[in-house]
Amino acid sequence: MRRISVVGNSGSGKTTVAIGIASALGVPHLELDAVFHQPNWEPLERELFRARVAQFIAADGWVVDGNYSAVSDLVWQRADTVVWMDLPRRQIMRQLAARTIRRMITRTELWNGNTESLRNLLRLDPEESILLWAWTQHAKYVQRYGSAQRDPANRHLTFIRLRSRAEAARFLADLAAEAARGTPQAAGGLGEAGAAAGGGTTGE
Repeated sequence: MRRISVVGNSGSGKTTVAIGIASALGVPHLELDAVFHQPNWEPLERELFRARVAQFIAADGWVVDGNYSAVSDLVWQRADTVVWMDLPRRQIMRQLAARTIRRMITRTELWNGNTESLRNLLRLDPEESILLWAWTQHAKYVQRYGSAQRDPANRHLTFIRLRSRAEAARFLADLAAEAARGTPQAAGGLGEAGAAAGGGTTGE
């Protein structure tokens, strides 16, 4: 477990878990949003986006979080593990709403000088409203990653499906404990959290 892709809906806790994994394993972390969203929310050109991600994942160990289809083929070809944050939609919406409002009030800088706008919160276009995006994409992500887990093309990947914040916390705690003992990292060796998360090969 050295090259990990963390995926899931917006507000599911991807980045928090990705940072925890990277810290436990002592490998670098890349948030795809931070690469894609340029100043004034301008998207990075596709080929440059792919080139920057390819350069990062050329390393022996890393954690990448995000769902971008433009680079998912690159990331998953190199990855050995996929951590899927599959929390219930109602919980994700609560977490995302609280996070979004907090960021707006505090004018928190996200990536490359960008901040979240109240105008976007009120828009009815999912492409411009993070809340509507999360609501409308939830079922699609369940379908996408459920199918990917069963796809023989992904047999080289171990999928760990985390369905709650408690499961995520246990997973990170077990991972940190394994790393501290210096034992080999594998989803099957993460104790109860790994088993509860549904870790295993894509055929399961």
